[in-house]
Amino acid sequence: MSGGRQFVFEFPHRPALGESDYLVSESNSEAIGWIDKWPDWPAPALAVYGPTGAGKTHLGHVWRARSGAVLVEAADVSSASPPQILDGAVNCIVDNADESIGAEALLHLYNHIGELGGKLLILSRVAPARWTLPLADLSSRLNAAPAVEIKRPDDNLLRALLGKLFQDRQLKVSDDVLDYLLLRMERSFDTARAIVEASDRLGLSEGRGITVPLARDVLEQLDAN
Repeated sequence: MSGGRQFVFEFPHRPALGESDYLVSESNSEAIGWIDKWPDWPAPALAVYGPTGAGKTHLGHVWRARSGAVLVEAADVSSASPPQILDGAVNCIVDNADESIGAEALLHLYNHIGELGGKLLILSRVAPARWTLPLADLSSRLNAAPAVEIKRPDDNLLRALLGKLFQDRQLKVSDDVLDYLLLRMERSFDTARAIVEASDRLGLSEGRGITVPLARDVLEQLDAN
């Protein structure tokens, strides 16, 4: 140790992804409402879309716990047949579905799940209607499925999210710190996560608690990057 700083060891951080940890507000209430309607969706698929870090994957884990669904990345859909992907399940979640997914492979998966009477949850940054797809059959199926947006967080959700992220790391923060951050931070989920991670690192390296002065230093660091 030198100059008052400590070495920070990189231990993996595991976020809480249970149903009781999912925070509901106006920005995501419609999406969780559709999850609550399962299995009574009007189509074999449901699309949930929104910005990176909006909680789409967390919502997928909530539905996975209820439905026994298999969770796969978009890139994995083209690497195996639908029966191999499902591995005995009837429900499936495709995460990051708008990132280089194989249209033909997704169509086969959609059709196979429909034949089984299962459901497909599609998670993406933009709505399927805005994807550029080479297959008309796939486009028509996805356009017929409900698509619900998770919007950028309102103040209540952002405050609750910050509190949860700090709690996930077993860090105590006061209302003054949360108030300070909410007035000055970019209004996004990714920024909230970056602030909590940077606060944890700076607090550990300098042996400081999560205070308003530390929060100010964190925001200045993030603005400089």
